[in-house]
Amino acid sequence: MKSFKDLTESKNTHMTHIEDKVIYGGVKGTREAILALRELRDMLAGKGTSGLSTKWDGAPAIFCGQDPADGKFFVAKKGIFNKNPKVYKTNADVEADTSGDLADKLKDALKYLPELGIKGVIQGDFLFGKGDVSTKTIDGQKYTTFHPNTIVYAIPVDQSKEVRDAKIGIVWHTTYKGETFETMKASFGVDVSKLKKSKNVWSQDAMLRSVDATLTQKETENVNEYLSEAGKLFNQISGTTLRTLEGNPALAQTIETFNNTYVRKGQSPGDSKKHTKALIQYIKDKYQKEIDKRKTEKGKSAQVEKRDEIISFFSPANRASLENLFDLQKMIVLAKLTLINKLNSLKDIDTFVKTKTGYKVTGEEGYVAIDKLGGDAVKLVDRMEFSYNNFSPDILKGWDTPSRT
Repeated sequence: MKSFKDLTESKNTHMTHIEDKVIYGGVKGTREAILALRELRDMLAGKGTSGLSTKWDGAPAIFCGQDPADGKFFVAKKGIFNKNPKVYKTNADVEADTSGDLADKLKDALKYLPELGIKGVIQGDFLFGKGDVSTKTIDGQKYTTFHPNTIVYAIPVDQSKEVRDAKIGIVWHTTYKGETFETMKASFGVDVSKLKKSKNVWSQDAMLRSVDATLTQKETENVNEYLSEAGKLFNQISGTTLRTLEGNPALAQTIETFNNTYVRKGQSPGDSKKHTKALIQYIKDKYQKEIDKRKTEKGKSAQVEKRDEIISFFSPANRASLENLFDLQKMIVLAKLTLINKLNSLKDIDTFVKTKTGYKVTGEEGYVAIDKLGGDAVKLVDRMEFSYNNFSPDILKGWDTPSRT
């Protein structure tokens, strides 16, 4: 893909859902979202090469490699990109800043990751450490499992010796280059062929090696229909509305947060006129709570001004464009889900979620479509499945186990 040009200048600490590029990315971001889905459709039709990685549901995020300042090996959390980078080069460094399970994982990373001979700086996600690998029987199949976060990963026991023998498991997904941590730029993907083998580290990259599943004629027709409708809706949205949202991240984030209230309940937004009306009421209620908290007239007036400023966006013209925007997001989601369902048929490790009554089959966390030339990426996640599971108290998380608390 050659469409995404916004992530190479930043660090891979957060990626936007593809449908939310419409809210945050303006005209350009909306075009990129539609183009990304077209290119993925073509790839699954055998007309392109794989530029996809799987999003593994690991935790915590880990950075490691050679400190460009002194060449010494380090591990780090996301604090690596602070103004004063927070990196750990000794167990004492780890113990001074962390505790519990996190400290144990970072110290194991310091112990075992140097065996890989890492050059430069790479980022990945922890999949398992000491005590995290177990044997479970699920639906009559005996598995070796690890449960880092929301998803339980399960490998048939007779195929899992490397996992059972390893001390830690990591999936790598991002490479960094630069003279200092502060100026480093991210490119998606890690060339694991350059890493040394170690029995102590089950080291994977996130790339899909091949995409041998192809869309059926009906699936292709459905995706084409969704994308065609998305294009029509895009043409009905005022560029001014999109640019206003792009230039006001706080407003865009408020809209995303409102949309996420539906995700948390496992619901899809309904009629877009009603959804827009509900959004406006949500904003008014949010600020009314802030107004009620303030004890002085000056404090209350400040919140009233903030409310009125954000509500001023919802002119009749912007409301009409916003309704079309929400309909456009629905088309992007429908196309995305068709493609995700096809991609899920490619997975070679079984995935489940753990409930209070047993295990339930689930798909991957999601996928990342990568521009191999530019190193940029966009995230595709089935939010009605993974995000709902992530929010749901009925789904037991990896940190709910006694060893992780």
